[in-house]
Amino acid sequence: MAFYQRIRDLREDSDKTQSDIAAYLQTSTQHYGKYENGNAEIPFERAILLAKYYNVSLDYIAGLTNNKRGLSAGDLSDSQQELLRFAESMTEEEKKSISCLAEKLNRL
Repeated sequence: MAFYQRIRDLREDSDKTQSDIAAYLQTSTQHYGKYENGNAEIPFERAILLAKYYNVSLDYIAGLTNNKRGLSAGDLSDSQQELLRFAESMTEEEKKSISCLAEKLNRL
């Protein structure tokens, strides 16, 4: 699902008009309409404002998840959390080496 469909759905679910949201974003109704129709890219700053307004994650607006609150540590399995802790302790050089190795293994 494209992000513009998400922002339209969020607006409609909140019983708001395009004019209401355009005023919040300090833009014209016509320009906001272009966001919803996919005729204009929404600036990152405005996407953040919309995420805050609707109390959803940017990942949800972008269509990367169907979870409105985004991914949290509680959504991960124990082994996934352990891998994240391990990765956080690595140096940038170690992360690059692991990434290269993973790419090579993926090609096999």
